[in-house]
Amino acid sequence: MPTSDIRNFIAFAQELVEASGEIIREAARHNNAFIPKGDDSPVTEIDRRAETEIRRRIEAAYPGHGILGEEFGSQGMDEDFVWVIDPIDGTKAFVAGIPVFGTLVALTHRGVPILGVIDQPMTRERWVGAEGFPTTLNGARVTTSGRRLLSEAVMSTSNIELYDEDSLPTFKALRSSVHWCVYGGSCYSYGRLASGAIDIAIDRFENPHDYLAHVAVITHAGGVMTDWDGAPLTIRSGGHCLAAANSALHAAALGRIAPSHRTLPAA
Repeated sequence: MPTSDIRNFIAFAQELVEASGEIIREAARHNNAFIPKGDDSPVTEIDRRAETEIRRRIEAAYPGHGILGEEFGSQGMDEDFVWVIDPIDGTKAFVAGIPVFGTLVALTHRGVPILGVIDQPMTRERWVGAEGFPTTLNGARVTTSGRRLLSEAVMSTSNIELYDEDSLPTFKALRSSVHWCVYGGSCYSYGRLASGAIDIAIDRFENPHDYLAHVAVITHAGGVMTDWDGAPLTIRSGGHCLAAANSALHAAALGRIAPSHRTLPAA
């Protein structure tokens, strides 16, 4: 794909999160009520307003592209380019006023993520990773850590409640092998992994909008991100994600979770 096209997509993606960030920052000054969704996860009116604005801009600028969003579903999923949106990743943290939430925007080409943005509107930290470009934080290049041993690694997981009785042993197997673990960081943890502060992230997500933006951010910072079997993450993947600072650490983590993961029942 031409570099000029990717560069235009990068600029446009940043316009999207800038617009949603204005909505989120204004709303964060107030207490925000939430509405339980069908799966009992919360959504706020701000989630919906931010996604509506992002979708409006995509439809105007790229009418031939598909869109997959957390709040308003999908359109044009058979198109070569599909934008994947999570307006507020970490809605519980947003409602509680804890600034580890963020807006996630990914662009896929034939299902493969080629661009990702993790934007924290309150701290104004923005990680951008894209095909052919190094990952940046607010315009400055970042790289993952050089740690290669599980015993020295700092690990994160977004929400321990997302693990069920079948997948929890997989998390515990990896947790027992690392130095220590941080919890509840949502998308912010993946940005910190790209910046070298966290070495491994493991999660059991539900949908593509939960993980696709992370892939390009981490990959182009020098890291590796796959599913729990080591397969590349695409728009059609399940939600089992494993990210690591480098290939050696990723291989070690994958080897540690493989025995417990292979005992899981077939989907």
